[in-house]
Amino acid sequence: MIREIITYPTPPSVQYATDVRVFNEEILSLIEDLKDTIEANSLDGLAAFQIGSYYNVVVIKKEDGEFLELINPRIISNGGRVTTLERTAYFPGLSANVTRYEHITVVYQDRGTNQHSLKADGAFSILLQRKIDYTFGSSFFNKLNKEEKKLFEKKLDFGSNIAISEACPTKFNRDYIVKAVNITMIVMLVFVVASLFMSEESSQELWGYQKSLFFATITLNIIYFFYAQYEGKKFTSCTSCQIGNIIGTTLILLTKVFAIMLISYFIM
Repeated sequence: MIREIITYPTPPSVQYATDVRVFNEEILSLIEDLKDTIEANSLDGLAAFQIGSYYNVVVIKKEDGEFLELINPRIISNGGRVTTLERTAYFPGLSANVTRYEHITVVYQDRGTNQHSLKADGAFSILLQRKIDYTFGSSFFNKLNKEEKKLFEKKLDFGSNIAISEACPTKFNRDYIVKAVNITMIVMLVFVVASLFMSEESSQELWGYQKSLFFATITLNIIYFFYAQYEGKKFTSCTSCQIGNIIGTTLILLTKVFAIMLISYFIM
């Protein structure tokens, strides 16, 4: 029977998987359900935890299409470290760079209660480790380093790997326009202060330059407003927050320049 796969943010049914002690029809049925669910979802493996069962059972689909049934699997030795890009059904559509053991040795039982051991390396080793994680109520999220975990939390917020690549950057080209506006306003303030030490004739001449700077600043603000919106469309994952920021920045800059111009009018 095809079972529903538990996905984030729903937690697994229990904290730790219970080892199978009685190899009865319930366990055999669980194994078949895992196989059916793997086939229906084109997966490479599932732990019983992922379909809401509390038993320590893992089923892996091998390259030849056959299934490997692992009951009460345990990793007894490991070696080497490797970082790879992983995906899991618990976080559908998302991936993360996870560091794991390069090769492992696993002991387990089959449906006939026979004890086995196997050595795995490469992709097979990583797959086994990922599935055995679930028997401890864990997922690859708990294996991430600080930076990768922070990045993955953003992916969870957006619900997409693509969204994270489009997330708002810390710097935009439009910031250079804001910088130019601020420099222009600083020059205008310098003119205001300078006019206090000039003759009336010189102050009037300076007033002409001040008006030119004022119109230049207004023009830069207009350019900023429209260019910022154009640039913001490239990052659709945070369009709403950008629009608010663009409008707010424009209003603040205009308020400042009009205030400077008003002061200039009375002083110059």
